[in-house]
Amino acid sequence: MHETSVAQNVINSILAESSQSNGKPVSAKISCGAFNNVNDELLISAFKTLSKGTPCEDVKLEVEHVPLQAKCRKCGSIFVFDVTSSKCGECGSEDFDFLPDQPLTLESIEFEEEDANEKED
Repeated sequence: MHETSVAQNVINSILAESSQSNGKPVSAKISCGAFNNVNDELLISAFKTLSKGTPCEDVKLEVEHVPLQAKCRKCGSIFVFDVTSSKCGECGSEDFDFLPDQPLTLESIEFEEEDANEKED
């Protein structure tokens, strides 16, 4: 299951950043393209299961899907590729090149600052 290994890698990255931060991780955002796609439900389920008992246990994971883009060879326009209408939105040409797909990326991690009073207790 691809999503399980992605979830574990996200957890590992969050834990690595947590060790350098003065806060508790509260949310994380990943992005993926059309060819590096993940199933959101499976990924979030795997993340919840694998993060139990870790500092990531209550982290809210957000997944952003970035559409595949193409560049028209005729007019140079860049457009979002749509499999149901695979032509340039500007000139209608079907002669285009795909632009590089968005890799699976951990975009951000949000940390909640630890209260100084909590540290002293």
